[in-house]
Amino acid sequence: MRVLARPETVPLVSVERFPPHRLEATLSAPAVPTARDRKRWARYLVNERAEAAVYRQLASRRSGEEREILLALADAEGRHEEHWLTLLGGEPARPPRPDAGTVVLAWMAKRFGSIFVLALAQNAEGRSPYESEPFATPRMAADEKIHHEVVRGLAARGRRRLSGTFRAAVFGANDGLVSNLALILGIGATGAAPQFVLFSGVAGLLAGALSMGAGEFVSVRSQRELLEATEPNNFADTALPHLDLDANELALVYRTRGMAEVEALDTARRIIAEAHDADQSTPYQRPIELADDHEVVGGAWGAALSSFLFFASGAIIPVLPWLFGLSGLAAVVTALVLVGVALMSTGAMVGLLSGGPPLRRALRQLLIGYGAAAITYLLGLLFGVSMG
Repeated sequence: MRVLARPETVPLVSVERFPPHRLEATLSAPAVPTARDRKRWARYLVNERAEAAVYRQLASRRSGEEREILLALADAEGRHEEHWLTLLGGEPARPPRPDAGTVVLAWMAKRFGSIFVLALAQNAEGRSPYESEPFATPRMAADEKIHHEVVRGLAARGRRRLSGTFRAAVFGANDGLVSNLALILGIGATGAAPQFVLFSGVAGLLAGALSMGAGEFVSVRSQRELLEATEPNNFADTALPHLDLDANELALVYRTRGMAEVEALDTARRIIAEAHDADQSTPYQRPIELADDHEVVGGAWGAALSSFLFFASGAIIPVLPWLFGLSGLAAVVTALVLVGVALMSTGAMVGLLSGGPPLRRALRQLLIGYGAAAITYLLGLLFGVSMG
């Protein structure tokens, strides 16, 4: 009987150095790591270190729960760092530089520590390569997805604080850019004198900024008044000590706020019991938990001022070429370039803060603005020809 020789196997690395939860990556990985694999591991190592430093930098500017969450994220990135360090067998002799995005993120974290950094970190966590990386464990890929949601939650707090005024600012700047560019190009296409185009642009700036500011003030004030009318209040608190503990209609109040019948009845009984036990020499007032909708909507004056200033700052950009003495095709091309850069900047900012792809948002803003300007320019040409 012929005995078959046992095939020779080449170990990946010493299995003893791996904790059990890390073996799953090595067992499914290729038999022999290549130089390219080791280079990729080194890049993962420095990126994890840089991301952990970003979270620690952000944590140093915060306190309480947010600080603890950011430090926990940094610790998690540290565990991933250990994984790649173990695979490499120690510190690489010449570690590569972190990815450009991670470098920018670290630079911003040191200087700003704002919502923009968290938004960038959210995008970075969403682009983790570990799901398709054969040497990363499934637990590491799952960690990165959870990190994405954690950072999204932290960024959402800042977005809620920014949303009211920021919405007015972005809409104001975008409207100023698009509307005044369309106005100026439409009038310029008719063959009007440069001075008339300049005057039209300044008039459009003032009229639009005043209209936007007034409209935003009315809109936000009306929304806040509507929220105030729907919030719970203490109107009936003086009647609470006189309600029957077992048969009362206070439970109906809580049922209108979405509570189940049993929960509403328990809450009503507790509130009435507190009212009976309270000092009757002073009117009883139960604690009211108000929603944070007012914070999301923002202040009326802040929104109006932001809308006015940002509309004006956007509307002045297409006027600049005529303001500095340009005319004709040179003024039109310069205005298009300036407005295009501004539109892409506002679009990228919206994309960044919303957690979406900044480039896609920037191109969308650009196409919308140029589309509106092209329509009015064509109408101006037709009107100029018919007048001629």
